[in-house]
Amino acid sequence: MISHLFSVDVEEHFQVSAFESVAPREHWGSHPSRVVANTDRILELLAERGATGTFFVLGWVAERHPDLVRRIVAAGHEIGSHGWWHFRVRTQNQEGFRREIRDSKALLEDIGGSPVLGYRAPSFSIVPGTEWAFDVLLEEGYRYDSSVFPIRRPGYGYPGAPRQPYFLARPGGRLQEFPMATLAVGPLRIPAAGGGYLRQLPFPVIRAAFRQASHAGIPAMFYIHPWEVDPDQPRLPVPWLTRVRHYRGIAETLPLMQRLLSEFSFTSVSAWQAAAGRGAA
Repeated sequence: MISHLFSVDVEEHFQVSAFESVAPREHWGSHPSRVVANTDRILELLAERGATGTFFVLGWVAERHPDLVRRIVAAGHEIGSHGWWHFRVRTQNQEGFRREIRDSKALLEDIGGSPVLGYRAPSFSIVPGTEWAFDVLLEEGYRYDSSVFPIRRPGYGYPGAPRQPYFLARPGGRLQEFPMATLAVGPLRIPAAGGGYLRQLPFPVIRAAFRQASHAGIPAMFYIHPWEVDPDQPRLPVPWLTRVRHYRGIAETLPLMQRLLSEFSFTSVSAWQAAAGRGAA
């Protein structure tokens, strides 16, 4: 059985990009923190299913909850960087981006005690026109990225990118990319990697995407946020469409993840690379 890739974007419930107008960064400290308990729920589920994953941790969260990072590592999972302030890449210049990924990498390595080689951009915001981010990642010691969503969608998406893991040849070396899972239906690509798609789409769509990847012999990337397993989180005053996207189906997230983990095998990016002999070096 092929192992697929399980990932978690470790951030607080108020740090999503769509909440920037009602939960600005200067007010983050005034919101109740729920990330530790929510991440622990995911860790428990993975332990029950004998699965491992890659946890892309926000620097802001790691600085305030270093013991959470240590527990993730102690449980056999991999730590990656999710930046520091959850800035979308397309809103930054190169030096600002460099500070984000350098500072978060240094902190996570200091806390976790192991190299941080992977990165995921907030809101999958490495999009056409921001390829310079791949070069900065290589220059700062990263060896793989998991920010590309090979779909066409307002706000993010990299249409035409490969659906399977691939290498990017850049002036500074090779960077391995692990794109989000999609379901191919003729010429269409349906996003099916998890997150809101797990909660909003019928489960057979998600299952079909991972079966399709299994039959092709390639690993598919799943992702989830800790706040997505928290039906009791405080509701913020956001427009109705944002409210639906963020809160709809949250009570079903854990049962749906249990189904997915019972039907497919999952591991971390680093463990898959080691088993397949396909590291980014």
